[in-house]
Amino acid sequence: MWEGSLDAFEVIKPGLLTTVQDLGRIGYQRYGVPTSGAMDRTALRVANLLLDNGEGFAGLEATAEGPTLRALLDLVIAIVGADMRPLVDGRPIACGTTVRIRRGQIVELQRARQGLRAYVAVAGGIDVPLMLGSRSTCLPAAFGGFHGRALRLGDRLALGSVDHQPHAVGGRRLPPGWLEPIGEVLTVRVVLGLQEDCFTPEGIRTFLSEGYRVTPQIDRMGARLQGPPIVHRSGADIVSDSTPLGAIQVASDGQPMIVLADRQTTGGYTKIAVVVQEDVCRLGQAVPGQIVRFRQVSRPEACAVLKSYYERFGALQRAWQSQAEASNCYWLRLGTGPYRVAVEDGSATFRVRVEGVNRKSDDVEQS
Repeated sequence: MWEGSLDAFEVIKPGLLTTVQDLGRIGYQRYGVPTSGAMDRTALRVANLLLDNGEGFAGLEATAEGPTLRALLDLVIAIVGADMRPLVDGRPIACGTTVRIRRGQIVELQRARQGLRAYVAVAGGIDVPLMLGSRSTCLPAAFGGFHGRALRLGDRLALGSVDHQPHAVGGRRLPPGWLEPIGEVLTVRVVLGLQEDCFTPEGIRTFLSEGYRVTPQIDRMGARLQGPPIVHRSGADIVSDSTPLGAIQVASDGQPMIVLADRQTTGGYTKIAVVVQEDVCRLGQAVPGQIVRFRQVSRPEACAVLKSYYERFGALQRAWQSQAEASNCYWLRLGTGPYRVAVEDGSATFRVRVEGVNRKSDDVEQS
């Protein structure tokens, strides 16, 4: 337990690979430090928004088969991502919604039925030391997160600070269809480059028209694919340069590899394209055998996709906030007219705000 924090969970079973992740360690690739962070950032963002956490709060990333955890405090959690058929004290609970957990209860994530990675967020976040601005675990370099490693039996995870009453988010649920499973064929959008001129026109046509199967060589560093060879003009090697998230390297065998969260910061293979950010998150749910196809988009189209991607989170957050405000508002008629009364639950008091509907005077606050 870190100084000043309370333990939230004890690990009863660690699962296949469970790590502490947030949205990544940004700004240090120039020094050779991988970004790390959640493989499916969409799922982690949504789990945090369900709980009114900051989008970058740390949670647990469970891969293929999840952990079993004992709650050491009364908590509110949300599980989003792969369907790991979560249980509380042996009873099924829903994904994509907030769930109240009592001290002593057991939370179990089973083997994934669909997808690969599930994210467990808790109101207040998981508290581990910040390293270079992030709480993410970097497995290749063994630092960050919980002692730089995956969780083990007996580990205790501390709870971050909660600046609101967790029960205020009770009953929230992700709208149906907001986060669709990826299906049998995953089509990802790509921007050609950084070295597209190193490939023949036939090689680029093959890349954009054929399907590629995800091999068992898939981890947090990248995903190797197998399919028709992508032909180079004169070889696969280049002077090493930066490897952005989602870059697609093509080695001398003509097979593509998509670099992901724990990738090396530089690489010496030609890169035919880069996957747009939203679809990189979808790749985080791909399992061996998954068919991947590539669809070219222009740079302006990719920027529009990114803008729309972030706007969806903003709209979701505003909708939940509106629901919360509406659920705590009442109408009161006193003499001269109606009043709107908003009640906010604090840690030890209630704050009441009274607004006259037809008046222009300032709000009145009372504790």
